[in-house]
Amino acid sequence: MSNLTSTSGFLLLEFSQVRELQVLHFFLFLALYLIIIMGNLLIIVVIVLDHRLHIPMYFFLMNLAISDIGSVSVTLPKSMFNLLMNSTHISYFECVSQIFFFLVFECFDFAILIIMAHDRYVAICNPLQYEQIMNERACVQMTTIAWITGVLYSGLHTAGTFSINFCSNSVDQFFCEIPKLMKLSCSDLYLVEVAFLVFTYIAALGYFIFIIKTYVRIFTTVLKIPSKQGQHKALSTCLPHLLVVSLYLFSGLFVYATPHSNISPDLDLVFAVIYAILPSLLNPFIYSLRNKQIQTALKKLLNLKHLCGTVPKFVLKS
Repeated sequence: MSNLTSTSGFLLLEFSQVRELQVLHFFLFLALYLIIIMGNLLIIVVIVLDHRLHIPMYFFLMNLAISDIGSVSVTLPKSMFNLLMNSTHISYFECVSQIFFFLVFECFDFAILIIMAHDRYVAICNPLQYEQIMNERACVQMTTIAWITGVLYSGLHTAGTFSINFCSNSVDQFFCEIPKLMKLSCSDLYLVEVAFLVFTYIAALGYFIFIIKTYVRIFTTVLKIPSKQGQHKALSTCLPHLLVVSLYLFSGLFVYATPHSNISPDLDLVFAVIYAILPSLLNPFIYSLRNKQIQTALKKLLNLKHLCGTVPKFVLKS
């Protein structure tokens, strides 16, 4: 079946067999996709144009927005195309590409959230050495390592997944997803990939525990700040990031920690949509609504005050 799959591709799970509902789902996905693209692009443009946001925290936020755009662009356009064309087919190459790039962006998201937690920890718990630790070179190096790690991790994962033989080409998901592809395996090689997945889940749990411990230290330090205004300022830069971390944690649990044998395919599909789309959709709103500096920059951008003249070069300041 491996040779057949490589030539015929896979069949994805359809949202509905009713044509009217397929069209409705298409316009719903199109609206969500446009909101995600415009929201994250707005964050990127605001950070690039406003020189006051040229600091490590917003540099990492800009990279997170870029990754969010990439993540949804891997899955939603193909799904919308299939809905519009009344099809469930995805080619073998498209499936491989979806797995690879989705993992790249998800892994980078995870890495950048850890880096952002470290950035807030240094800024609040060790402010005297912040400029030395979080300098421009260090920020670029950490971001580059995050991207390289995502590419290497995704490459190994993708190669391991598509080295197995598939007994079926019906993927029980609206996009190509490794756990669903593992269920189609008819060879013992899938056990290697399963072991890799288990290791990934354990590592992810460890990283989330690290983030939580980091924020426990941050909040302990914040409570020691004598000024209420100082406490509020420190928390205003931490709460958006903590909300995003929680969003990734709980949306991931919906998909990977829920016993799928006990839930309906429709509910499983809803969980997948939450996991694949919701974080990228809410990230811009979480940061723009909770951050006064971004709110101010957005107002200036919308008033067209900074759209005349040249675009400033992005230079990180501590």
